[in-house]
Amino acid sequence: MNAQKTKDNGQYVSLPFFGLPKILKYIRKYRSWIAIMVTCGVLASVGDIAIPFFQRYALNHLEDGVFIANLVPFILFYVLTLLGKIITDFISSFLSGKVELSVLRDLRKLSFDHLQTLSFSYFNQNSVGYIHSRVMSDTARIGELVSWVIMQGVWNFSYLIGVVIVMLSMNVKLTLLILAVIPLITVVFAIFQKKLVNENRHIREVNSKITGNFNEGITGAKTIKTLVIEDRVERDFVRDSKEMKRSSVMAQRYRSILAAMIGFASSIALAIVVWKGGELSLIGNDAIGYMDVGTLSLFMSYALGIIEPIRWIVDMISDLVREQVNIERLTRLLETKSDVTDTPEVIEKYGDTFSPKKENWETLHGDIEFRDVSFKYPDGDEYILEHFNLKIPQGSNIAIVGETGAGKSTLVNLICRFYEPTSGQLLIDGRDARERSQLWLHSNIGYVLQTPHLFSGTILENLRYGKPDATIDEINDALRRVSADGVVAKAENGLETNVGEGGDLLSTGEKQLISFARAIVADPKILILDEATASIDTLTEQNIQKAISEVIRGRTSIMIAHRLSTVRDADMILVVSDGKIVERGTHSSLMKQKGHYYSLYTRQYEEDVTKTLLN
Repeated sequence: MNAQKTKDNGQYVSLPFFGLPKILKYIRKYRSWIAIMVTCGVLASVGDIAIPFFQRYALNHLEDGVFIANLVPFILFYVLTLLGKIITDFISSFLSGKVELSVLRDLRKLSFDHLQTLSFSYFNQNSVGYIHSRVMSDTARIGELVSWVIMQGVWNFSYLIGVVIVMLSMNVKLTLLILAVIPLITVVFAIFQKKLVNENRHIREVNSKITGNFNEGITGAKTIKTLVIEDRVERDFVRDSKEMKRSSVMAQRYRSILAAMIGFASSIALAIVVWKGGELSLIGNDAIGYMDVGTLSLFMSYALGIIEPIRWIVDMISDLVREQVNIERLTRLLETKSDVTDTPEVIEKYGDTFSPKKENWETLHGDIEFRDVSFKYPDGDEYILEHFNLKIPQGSNIAIVGETGAGKSTLVNLICRFYEPTSGQLLIDGRDARERSQLWLHSNIGYVLQTPHLFSGTILENLRYGKPDATIDEINDALRRVSADGVVAKAENGLETNVGEGGDLLSTGEKQLISFARAIVADPKILILDEATASIDTLTEQNIQKAISEVIRGRTSIMIAHRLSTVRDADMILVVSDGKIVERGTHSSLMKQKGHYYSLYTRQYEEDVTKTLLN
């Protein structure tokens, strides 16, 4: 089979030779291990083929129950054959495990590292579950394919070919009688194997639903209780569990049928040998010839032994058809190019994400300029910016405001080089940002997100992510400046307190304060606050606003704000509506215009006053 068609996410792709050539470059460095593994697999099959010859020899050298040949050489040679088979089996199994784990490690590291280089557009277009499946499930299947499947394939193919050659050399017509059963058996195996594959695929789909039910039941426990929908969640879970049981039982039926068929096929092959071989051993046959008892025993062993390799080969072909999807999906991930990349010249001078050449990094001052920039998102058709110009001098405080969903993050995404301008230039300190590395720019930016995220570990470990060598004094200073020292003070183990997965052991406000302090510890030249006070209570917000005025001094800062009261002192306010900048100016100038900003500000002010009166 030279090519197969497989479907992935609605797209058909052609995979020559089951997609195996696509992964050769990832396993090439283990070719010596694989060569030894294959050689030992062949030798092990030779040992399995040779063992029935000892039985044949023994039966043919018995007279009245007495072994008439020299017993010592026979036993010695037999023991050496068994020992050789044990050694080759061990080496091939050991190397198979080693190749599997090595390839698995390499592919997962390669996938994870590659993901770190991809732009935001990739993550916007692909779900976390999809990406996780590529990195974990697909790599596991490929690791198994290039190790155990290869090793078992070598043994089964070489054993089957060797047995057929040996039988043909001894008795052609009896061998052909046995082999005549194989095509029918193979077809029946293939039919039931296909049914089993489809059922197993359905089991995986249902299992994903059950896993999703568990996930929603745990992460959405509060919502479930407040909406009083426990019975509905239970019904969904019971429904999927029943479907899982039904599919699992059906798959087990197919497995049982296959097992029974293997036994039945072996019995047919054995019956043919006993029928014709027994006849030959007793009276002979002019057409086929005479067969001694030892050779009959050898044929019986081979007749029983060749069925399992045939079944395995049918299974292997089905597995290859399935696993080519895993290969295609993983290689598609690894071959995906980022929308934002550094040129070879930039990498040569400044290094890349994993090998930075910091000795060549210039100091970043913080001047930012949009020069005739037009931009639309890679998956969008409409331009968000068109021939946009803006200068942000070093030390300026720029605010971006607008209603929810208005597109306030676009400028920030461009400044951070999460996306590239469709046309025009973004200048950092008077030079096109593309003339220096992404890591150089990102290392000089402090970013506080609206939805804070902390990594599993302690508060101290999280604070040092931006600056691994930060001293305790620097950390405590950053905590005080953003009023986060109180969070540490009441934590059970202070800075050594574990924050849990994603920081879930802290409140949202506490996570926000810690993430704010983390940005300050890194001492960035450009500070970006993406509605950084949205998750903080009013009292904490007042404290942090005082800290912000101090923290942004001497830095270029961009604030995406929902609460307009926090941006009144900004050097420039950009008003965004429907993804486009509709107004710009200071607070006082925009209020005088009585335009979009004026409407937003007065409406929000009225809402705040109403809330105050009601409380």
